[in-house]
This record gives sequence, structure tokens and C-alpha cells, in this order.
Amino acid sequence: MHMIINHSSMVPIYEQIMNQMRIKIARGELAADTMLPSVRGLANQLRISALTVKKAYDGLEAEGYVVTVHGKGTFVAQANPELLEEIQQAEVEDAFALALEKAKNCGLAAGQVRQIFAIVMEEFYD
Repeated sequence: MHMIINHSSMVPIYEQIMNQMRIKIARGELAADTMLPSVRGLANQLRISALTVKKAYDGLEAEGYVVTVHGKGTFVAQANPELLEEIQQAEVEDAFALALEKAKNCGLAAGQVRQIFAIVMEEFYD
């Protein structure tokens, strides 16, 4: 499983794993009933502690994204359409927030940002 861990990030590694798994599940890259790598396997691949991976898997299970079957492994849970929609909306909101922060840092006025948004919307939805 391809994951990128940023060791210099202020976001804890287990949260980075959880965030990337959530995104993969929301995008359908990890389908329901897909077996995830073992805790040790993913830890070795990412060169991190198995306890960190275990914490990420436990967090994802608590949120309903995965199910652990003792002796068999951890699997992607059956999709909850409302949860997936919520995840996708949050992802879009985060992208908008980053774009608005950049616009503000560049000194763009709200009207300019609205014009840019309208132009981009036309490109994608017309």
C-alpha cells in the first residue's frame, strides 16, 4: 500500500496514516472487505513502529472505517454512503480553505476571489 509519511510534519504519524486511509476509502481505492496490510507489514514498509500503525488501525476501527477480525486481519468496513459523502465534502472544504488562505496571503480581495472561482467553476461544470 502506497503511503507517504512526513516525519517533519506537526501531524502525528498515526493521524497521517488515518487521514490517507480515510481518503483511499472515500475515493474507492480501498473497497469494502479489502484486507489491509498487517500491522507489522505496514510498519516495516513505512519504517515506523508497529505501535503507531496499531494506533492508526484502532482509530479507524473506532470511527467505523475498518473492522478487525482476530486471527485474520483488518478489513475495510462496508461503506456507509453518508459517511463517505461527509468525508468527500470535508476534503473539498479543506482544499477550498487552502486556496482561500493562499488568495488572502497574495492580497486578493473577496471580489477577485469570487471572479476566479466563477471562472474555474465554468471550466469544470459547463
